[in-house]
Amino acid sequence: MYIDPILVQAPEGLEKERFIIATYYCAAKRSTNMLKFAAALAVEQTCGTWIKVPGETPEVRELTMGRVVGVYEAPSYQGTMPNDVNERHFIIRIAYPWKNFGPQFSMMLSTVIGNISSSGKVKLLDLEFPQEFLKFFPGPKFGIQGIRGILGVHDRPLLNNMIKPCTGLSPEKTAELAYQAAVGGVDIIKDDELVANPPHCPLIERVKAVMPAIQNADRIKGEKTLFAFNITDRADRIKENALKALEAGANCLMLNYATVGLDAARMITEDPEIDVPILGHSDYVGASTACEWCGTSTKLMNAKLPRLAGLDMIIALSPYGKFPMLMDTFIDCGYAMTIPMGNIKPIFAMPGGGTTQGHIEDIMNKFGNDVIIAAGGAIHGHPMGPAAGARAFRQGIDAVLAGQGLEEAGKQYEELGAALNAWGIYKEDQGGNYDLKG
Repeated sequence: MYIDPILVQAPEGLEKERFIIATYYCAAKRSTNMLKFAAALAVEQTCGTWIKVPGETPEVRELTMGRVVGVYEAPSYQGTMPNDVNERHFIIRIAYPWKNFGPQFSMMLSTVIGNISSSGKVKLLDLEFPQEFLKFFPGPKFGIQGIRGILGVHDRPLLNNMIKPCTGLSPEKTAELAYQAAVGGVDIIKDDELVANPPHCPLIERVKAVMPAIQNADRIKGEKTLFAFNITDRADRIKENALKALEAGANCLMLNYATVGLDAARMITEDPEIDVPILGHSDYVGASTACEWCGTSTKLMNAKLPRLAGLDMIIALSPYGKFPMLMDTFIDCGYAMTIPMGNIKPIFAMPGGGTTQGHIEDIMNKFGNDVIIAAGGAIHGHPMGPAAGARAFRQGIDAVLAGQGLEEAGKQYEELGAALNAWGIYKEDQGGNYDLKG
């Protein structure tokens, strides 16, 4: 077997500012030559043909061809392989010249996980971006510090509420529930991802009903509240929805970024006329991430790429409630939103999907103060009402900040105690921070 030396290179030999490096998990039958398989992936996503064609000159190949920069087997068979091994597992790294597609998401994803998404057990785990590529992305306008500046809250986790029930509410009923949550101490309230501009609750009517209620709550509690209005729609209507919502008084917006597309989300986040925080909802992400053998990683689609697209905060599905999520994956996504990423600001993770007051301590232990604790039913379904549900969260947050356990705090505060009696306190099996035994 001969493989073109342009096609297989050591990572140290790359002009790294020219390339985005994609990391894949791959599996194949016992007899597969994985170096040849990796080379086929790189060719398919760049030159696109295994038949030699006249236009594919050495110059074209050097400029555009993907490079295999790593093939690693796990377990790492070197000399022999057990007779009962029928499937082999690999990590493959391919460097793609990013000028093949430019600084945009649609063609980048078409390249790094396009046709090869149909080639069997191939899953895109991560993308590494050079600074030369990142500089084309302004990233979030606000991020963590910008949102904290708007709210005037710098020393604690923020609290979010999703309006529940999800659908069927009038603008007036939405405003009533928003008021209750806000006056109880919620910092950010969001539309449900299932409500954008339905006939029974039109977007602009909802903005006009909700914002006075929020402002009234703010006067009572002495704090500011953001309400993220869902502007998700056809691509050609999203900006119009945003501008009309802002004109009606909206102070925050929301997009279902995985359904409208990352480039559509970026269109909104980078628009100079839209100068409010943008919340990204992650619904539909599971369609590309849930399979362990194929698709993309949750970290990539639920954290890294939407952060690059400029979203200021992102719903991060958690392992606490109604969705299957490994704790490792949950933490990985949260960190991917906050760790240094060139010129791209850190953003808020917003763990939700079954979060209750009993999860406060665990969330803060994992993410510190730079997190938004998100709850729907645990606020609106609190035994003492939505305002009490919000107060219970704030009581729990304050208690943990003061070094007090939730159980003890629940005896001190009636609202928190009622929530803990209803839904309990989450306890994770504890191991050491340095545990090589797993």
